[in-house]
Amino acid sequence: MSTIDPPSADDHLALYEALTRPPAEADRHRPATPRPAGPGTDPDDAALDWPAARRRAEAAGTAARRARPAVTLPLHTATGLVLAEPLTALTDLPPFDTAAMDGWAVSGPAPWAVRDTGVLAGAGTEEPLTDGEAVPIATGARIPAETTAVLRTEHARTDHHGRLHPNRIVTQGQDIRARAQECRRDDPLLPAGALVTPAALGLAAAAGYDALNVLPRPTVEVFVLGDELLREGLPHDGLIRDALGPLLPPWLTALGAEVTGLRHLGDDATALYAAVASATADVVLTTGGTAAGPVDHVHDTLHRLDATLLVDGVRVRPGHPMLLARFPAPTSGRTRFLVGLPGNPLAAVSGLLTLAEPLLRTLAGRGAEGCPARLREAVPGHPEDTRLVPVTLDGESALPLHYGGPAMLRGLAAADGLAVVPPGDGRAGQELEILDLPWSMSALGVCFT
Repeated sequence: MSTIDPPSADDHLALYEALTRPPAEADRHRPATPRPAGPGTDPDDAALDWPAARRRAEAAGTAARRARPAVTLPLHTATGLVLAEPLTALTDLPPFDTAAMDGWAVSGPAPWAVRDTGVLAGAGTEEPLTDGEAVPIATGARIPAETTAVLRTEHARTDHHGRLHPNRIVTQGQDIRARAQECRRDDPLLPAGALVTPAALGLAAAAGYDALNVLPRPTVEVFVLGDELLREGLPHDGLIRDALGPLLPPWLTALGAEVTGLRHLGDDATALYAAVASATADVVLTTGGTAAGPVDHVHDTLHRLDATLLVDGVRVRPGHPMLLARFPAPTSGRTRFLVGLPGNPLAAVSGLLTLAEPLLRTLAGRGAEGCPARLREAVPGHPEDTRLVPVTLDGESALPLHYGGPAMLRGLAAADGLAVVPPGDGRAGQELEILDLPWSMSALGVCFT
C-alpha cells in the first residue's frame, strides 16, 4: 500500500516563495478584460461600487428573512444556525449540589466515621449525614444533606480504627458545586440571533432543551454554465476542467446554506430558462453567462421570468460582471433570488463574497465577521474599481499573494483571506478590510489584530 509523505518545511518554503515573488513581466502589464456590452451601451452605467453592492445584497437578505418563519429542530441538527428567540434556562445549573471531586462528603469536624456504601453519580437521594460522619462520593454525585465539604481522596487518610482524617484544613463548601452556581431557572443564557455553536448546543442540553427554535437554513441550487467545461480528465481540444462545480457546494455549506442541487447546463438558453423557472431553492447560483456575449443567457432568462435586477455589475476586480436579481414573490410570500457569478474561477469567488455571502448570511440571520489587517507590501490597485487580493495573514499584517488573475486559483488556495483594496494603489502599511475564507482562523472568530 503506497503512502504520501506530508509536505516538508522546504516544500512549504518553496510554495511561499512562489506565491509571493513578483509575477513574470508578461503578466505584470496584461490589461484587464472589459465586460462585453451590447451596441451603444456602457456596462459601467449600471454597475455599483463594491461597498454599495454588498449593502444592497445584505438589505435584500434582511428583508426576505423577516418573512421566513422560524423552525424547531432537534439539537443535533441545529449546529451553525441562528437562534430565533432567546435561550433561557429551563432548570437551575447545577440542578442540585454535586461533588466537584472524588473523595468523601463529610459533616462537621474531623475525625469522621465512614459509611460502608458510597454515593455514585446518577444515584437517588442519599440519607442526610450526621455530625462526624462521612460517605465516599464520586465526581458529579448528588451531595447528601448536611454535608460540610467534600474531602478529596488525596487529601485524607484513615487511622487504624477506620476513621477519616484530613491532611489539610477543611473549609465550608469546599469542592462542592452549589445548586444554581452557573444559572437559575429562567436566567437568560443566549440572545436571539446568537449562532448555535457546539458549545451552545452543550449549554442548551445542560439547561434542559431537546430542540431549539432557529432561523431556517437558506437553500441554494447551483447551475454551472459553459460548453467548454469538462467534469473529469485532462483539458484537451479547447476544453477545460470545471473548477467551480467542486469549489462552490462546500463553500456555500460553510456559509450556512444547504445546497439542494448542482447541475451542469452548458450554454443552452432553453435549458437555463427551464432550470431557473423550476428551481425551488431560496437562491439560484449561476456561474458564467452574466456578460453580454453571444452565449451569455442569464440576463435574457431573468427578463423572461420578470425578475428585478438589484445589482447589475459591480466595480470590482476580478468579478466585474456579477449580478443579483429577485424573483416576483409567489402567493406564499417567500422571496427567491438569483446570484449570477462570472465564469472565471477567482472572479466567481469575488462574486460569491461580494453578493452571495452577504445575501446568505442575512437570510440565515448571521452577523458579519472579519478583522482588518495592514498590508505588509504595496499592491497595485485599479484606478476606478475595488480590487480583491488573496493574502496570507501573519500577526497584524497581510501579505499579498500573486497568481490572483480572474481565472487563477493558485493564490486563493494558499490564502487566509481576501484584502479589499479601494480604488487606487494599496500602500504598504495601509489597514484594509479582510474578507474571511471558511477555512481561515479569522472565520473561526480569531482576530489577527
